[in-house]
Amino acid sequence: MKLVVEIAGELREVELTRDGREVRASVDDREYVLDASEPEPGVFLLKHEGRVYEAFVSSTGEVNVGGFALESNVIDPKRLRGSAVSGDHDHGHAEIRSAMPGKVVRILKASGDAVAKGDGVVVVEAMKMQNELKSPRDGTIGTIKVSEGDTVSTGDVLVVID
Repeated sequence: MKLVVEIAGELREVELTRDGREVRASVDDREYVLDASEPEPGVFLLKHEGRVYEAFVSSTGEVNVGGFALESNVIDPKRLRGSAVSGDHDHGHAEIRSAMPGKVVRILKASGDAVAKGDGVVVVEAMKMQNELKSPRDGTIGTIKVSEGDTVSTGDVLVVID
């Protein structure tokens, strides 16, 4: 999976592949092989070259690794190219789509609820990580096309925002 991650105002190209507990990460031009586990939701243990790092990921996107807090924003380039999710919607409707296969673990809003750009709408668990999918614009929750516990595929429309 190729991503662009904004950390402390700087964009980084990140590519991740996972095989069981082994995670291969390429960050810009650096390569890492990690043993990764998630002992509890939002808490990750990353082992690299004999050292263990504990990482906390909040639902607001803040990442804390070894006592250092970083504001981050993950941008999936495929999503930017082909999805209807964008901050530029001023009219019509927007769709929140699943960026990868996973399971819907929580629906945070109900049909008819007002949402602001950036509000959390649905939480999907993929690769043992919970990802809160946010509203791409101000609007009203229209159709919710999934239920908690549903399995979703890449690109599935989860919620329509009017």
